[in-house]
Amino acid sequence: MRRISTEMPHIDTQYQLRRQEERLAKMQSQITSENRIQELRDDPLAASHTVRYESYLARLARFEKNTSYAKDHYNVVYGYMNEALGIMQRVRELAVQGANGTYTPEDQKLMGMEINELLKELVSLSNTVGPDGKQVFAGDKAFTEPFRLVEGTIPGGGESMVVRVEYRGAGASRRTEISDNTYVDLDLGGGEAFWAEKMQIFSSVNASNYRVSASGSFFIDGNEIRVAAGDTLPAIVAKINDSPAPVKAYIDPETRGLVLEGTNPHLIRAEDAVSQNGEGPTVLKDLGIIRGNMENNAPNWDTTRSLVSGGSMFDMLIRLRDALYRGDQDFVGSQGIGGMDLALSNLTTRIADIGSRQERAENVWLRLNKEIPDVTAHISRESSVDMTDAATDLRFLDFAHKAALQTAARLLPVSLVDFLR
Repeated sequence: MRRISTEMPHIDTQYQLRRQEERLAKMQSQITSENRIQELRDDPLAASHTVRYESYLARLARFEKNTSYAKDHYNVVYGYMNEALGIMQRVRELAVQGANGTYTPEDQKLMGMEINELLKELVSLSNTVGPDGKQVFAGDKAFTEPFRLVEGTIPGGGESMVVRVEYRGAGASRRTEISDNTYVDLDLGGGEAFWAEKMQIFSSVNASNYRVSASGSFFIDGNEIRVAAGDTLPAIVAKINDSPAPVKAYIDPETRGLVLEGTNPHLIRAEDAVSQNGEGPTVLKDLGIIRGNMENNAPNWDTTRSLVSGGSMFDMLIRLRDALYRGDQDFVGSQGIGGMDLALSNLTTRIADIGSRQERAENVWLRLNKEIPDVTAHISRESSVDMTDAATDLRFLDFAHKAALQTAARLLPVSLVDFLR
């Protein structure tokens, strides 16, 4: 048997009114925020789906920004590489003219003078700065000029002639993530873009009895190669050849020393992984390849114990220009034109590489810009409010609330307040 007191109608009415106001406030909040999930308990399954979709959408947005930056960067690199190609084609035309024997020595000197100016422009292109303020061909060493021009005098030439172009190095290529666990290389280093010949490094150190002193690693072209204590030269050669570095290693049958040969025209970068306090094995230094780790990012070959060959595009131009000043038509027609062909071949290959990267980035960007709206639609379907239904429900709740207030005012018994009036 339920006991009915005079306070129970007041309590029940207030309880129901509070619940009605709570539902009304919740509906108003959903309409205002356009989100029907105000708390996890509103729809646990939809809330979990929404969290996953939002996390995935944030990753897609990051990938889209990375891909957009990569597209713009490739476009800049592609433009400068094509300018370099135009310069090299003009130099080859001059080489062909200088080798046909119909020009006087004075004419050949004028050709050499033009090549000298084109060489300066080519160095300027290799040290160009992109719209983001970073060196285009310097890899992760974004504020280091890859090449340094040294001027002087040559036989038969003026005083402002380029005597050599020093490579000051470019770091490893920067990478960017364009999808889950998928990375692409952003940069094309100066040691790759402006090289002509395949490098070869012949060490004269007899390493027949060499043993690695301690476990550690060394780097070739940015690829880490790990060695263990006691590894011999054949084991080191095998590990270099098994690595992704674009280098082939073998043992010189005469000197029994290590030989490194590039599989494509580029500057080979090598360094021992030695800590600042000097800990770790110095494998490449012991084998006579390098004299120590790279200082100021400059090449560190041990030329006293190794023979290094393989020149850059700039070396080819300097040789050709000097031959024109000497009037050496045989050199111009053979090694001069041959050097230009090597440089042009590598340059066109690198341009094709950048073009393929650019095409891939464009396709990925298009795919991401299709996926982002799709995922956004999934989020909307799981959590967004149907404004038509919400407006109808809000109107119904508001009407019910007002009706409840009017009914309560009529049914509740007279209170002490009424007597005080």
